[in-house]
Amino acid sequence: MVTVMKEMQFPVSVRWRGGRLAHADARDKDSLELATPPEFRGGLAGYWSPEDLLIAATASCFALTLAAVAERMDAPLLDATVSATGHMSRRDDGRFGFTVIELDAVLETVAGGEDAVAAAAAEAEDRCLVSRALEVPVHVAVQVKPVADRPATSLGDQSAGGSGSTRIRWAPGEKSRI
Repeated sequence: MVTVMKEMQFPVSVRWRGGRLAHADARDKDSLELATPPEFRGGLAGYWSPEDLLIAATASCFALTLAAVAERMDAPLLDATVSATGHMSRRDDGRFGFTVIELDAVLETVAGGEDAVAAAAAEAEDRCLVSRALEVPVHVAVQVKPVADRPATSLGDQSAGGSGSTRIRWAPGEKSRI
């Protein structure tokens, strides 16, 4: 039996707005204002940068892939917070760029669900499409914690984590939106 996967496309449009500012658009989504990060000469504080978006894409891809994998595996994932850091310096090839991306995932589950959630996290690390598309290594550290007597919340009740983190709440047995 041959399985055929249709091609997916994710078109975006970016327009330079002068100086170090740009504006990104994608169909049916809110626009983003982007700027060179303040770490670079002429960079601006207070805007998302391409570097921020790459790290956010890596962290959110892992988190959302984890939610989908946990659902398929019936792993009792209650909460996930993924913090990410991208490291830039001179690379082995002599160019300046990202050398590694580190993801730190704190996952909550019911008592006894630790092995299933850890297995889902390992599979999510392997399946994350954004990480797989990068030339730099993505290191994932996972901490799974059982939570006593806490009711699961739905994906619709997502809460935002702090700066540099992605947070997902998922109830076991609930269909994800992925």
